[in-house]
Amino acid sequence: MPELPEVETIRRTLENRVKGSKIDRVLLYWNKSVEGWDGQKFEDIVEGQRIESLERRGKYLLITLDGGWSLVAHMRMTGRLVYFPEAQVPDKHTHVVFVLEAGELHFSDIRKFGRIKAVPTPDRLLHPSLKILGPEPLEEDFTVGYLVLALARKKVNLKTALLDQTVLAGLGNIYVDEALFLAGLSPERLANSLSPEEIEKLHKAIQTVLQAGIDAQGTSFRDYRDANGEKGSFQRELKVYGRAIEPCYTCGRPLERKRLGGRTTVFCSHCQN
Repeated sequence: MPELPEVETIRRTLENRVKGSKIDRVLLYWNKSVEGWDGQKFEDIVEGQRIESLERRGKYLLITLDGGWSLVAHMRMTGRLVYFPEAQVPDKHTHVVFVLEAGELHFSDIRKFGRIKAVPTPDRLLHPSLKILGPEPLEEDFTVGYLVLALARKKVNLKTALLDQTVLAGLGNIYVDEALFLAGLSPERLANSLSPEEIEKLHKAIQTVLQAGIDAQGTSFRDYRDANGEKGSFQRELKVYGRAIEPCYTCGRPLERKRLGGRTTVFCSHCQN
């Protein structure tokens, strides 16, 4: 599933392509991938609108249109938004084509879990999935003090706490595993057991791995692509995620794999305490 660095990369690459463009037509190939508003059809709302800006909140892409509407897009597991400078024949997994003044924007999704919803711009942050989100980890309101208070209330393991989007927006399985390794903290630790010094290390590690992920244009294994259809390269820098049983880069011992918070978790039981 695309996490904060992947969605931010999509936002940046897409902004360079479509900001200021008018959406002339919307071609729907699978109606359930989009949702209108208050009985209005998605295409009736969107057609004729001009794209004013693109923003991100957690793992959500927010596309502001000029007529008082916004598109709230969530890629889920395999969703993609790819820009083409010329008209393209949609592939079998393309569910929506936005025909622009110049070029097309294709939304494809192999697993069909991704969604794009049209909402009035003033109400978009009241979207049920958006209004519960915690702070952005690369913004000023994500402080060490905030993290101390947030984790003190969590009587669950650290991996589960950090996956909770109400605690912190945008973190997922990849970057939680990597941040915990960088901070030297076991994902099995109770979240409320960390010392102030450990929380400070964790705070720095979260910001470091997320920024590194953005700088590398995200992590691509199979499905993720940016808006130009290009892969990211952060998979080359992963220290633990996806490396179960392989030797730890620090101590050489085999990395362990466990199920925590409903997600496969990889860590070094020697280096992470």
